[in-house]
Amino acid sequence: MKILVLNCGSSSIKYKLFDMTTKEILAQGGIEKIGLKGSFLKLTLPNGEKVILNKDIPEHTVGVEFIFQTLTSEQYGALKSLKELDAVGHRIVHGGERFSESVILNKEALDAITACNDLAPLHNPANLKGVAAVSALLPGLPQVGVFDTAFHQTMPDYAYMYAIPYELYEKYGIRRYGFHGTSHRYVSKRVCEFLGIQPEGTRIITCHVGNGGSVSAIKDGKCIDTSMGLTPLEGLMMGTRSGDIDAGAVTFIMEKEGLNATGVSNLLNKKSGLLGVSGVSSDMREIQAAVDAGNAKANLAQTMYYYRIKKYIGTYAAALGGVDVIVFTGGVGENKDDSRERACEGLEFMGVKLDKELNKTIHGEEAVISTPDSKVKVVVIPTDEELMIATDTMTLLRK
Repeated sequence: MKILVLNCGSSSIKYKLFDMTTKEILAQGGIEKIGLKGSFLKLTLPNGEKVILNKDIPEHTVGVEFIFQTLTSEQYGALKSLKELDAVGHRIVHGGERFSESVILNKEALDAITACNDLAPLHNPANLKGVAAVSALLPGLPQVGVFDTAFHQTMPDYAYMYAIPYELYEKYGIRRYGFHGTSHRYVSKRVCEFLGIQPEGTRIITCHVGNGGSVSAIKDGKCIDTSMGLTPLEGLMMGTRSGDIDAGAVTFIMEKEGLNATGVSNLLNKKSGLLGVSGVSSDMREIQAAVDAGNAKANLAQTMYYYRIKKYIGTYAAALGGVDVIVFTGGVGENKDDSRERACEGLEFMGVKLDKELNKTIHGEEAVISTPDSKVKVVVIPTDEELMIATDTMTLLRK
């Protein structure tokens, strides 16, 4: 079974083509700058070489069509014909309370996703453009939606509710939804397979740490709490997002700086986090270079970033009544050994004992990085959201 996974943003489309018989990646790449000058498709060849194909791409249907042409081209093709495609799986950012699992995208499902657009105005409409583009080019091809929020729908009400007038939840659905759910679901399942344990009876804290980041508490294979909220702004300090901040500080800044809702949203989502504190970059590699060069603000930003991760691990250990496994994933969590070391620093009272020397050698591979006598297993599991989407798509088709 051959499944194409699409992740459509407002000006981008990422794709991966899987042969699900072997779970082999047959093709992968992405389009950038849709609707802008200088748009292009960047693909990765089987040998790892990158190729850039320049093309004017005014909107998503043209972009998806270009991906289809590339997948079947003589030079870069992985398919002889589009008839070999069995389905397309889509990343959908927000499913609200309507979706607690992946679904086949029929009219009823698409209408329900559209109803969630207010909750993710930058993401859901772009995701839906990808669905519409595939429908226009290959009508009748099955399509599946996999939601970033779905895995977190098992949270109890006392965990997802905000302490605001209840009618605001009833009127507008204002509550904590959480994101990165496909990643948290994949790594929490995979770590159990890797360790040879059952999800039932296991307490897991998953740390998806990258330019965006979130932490989830998982008990018996189900999410009971997560750090992101109504939007992806809440929780950890991130590349350009502030994470947790006093709402009173927000209104104070609005008054002092003369900002409206759009202005303060831009400040907290795009100008804060590592970038805002350091004044250097949102990229942890550039932050590290600045720290090494003696930049005090970069050092402060990095320390804040790691401290927030540790604080959420401690919080969720309390929520779970203890912890058996801590998982690190995401670009920073998988590749930056000092992020894992500093996030675990001081957690020895919980039974966490990191093998610091082993930890330094692990970059982007599955590994246990705690000592053999550690009561808590600390594990690196590279995430694979696209494989999770393709797996869900295959499962639904077989049903």
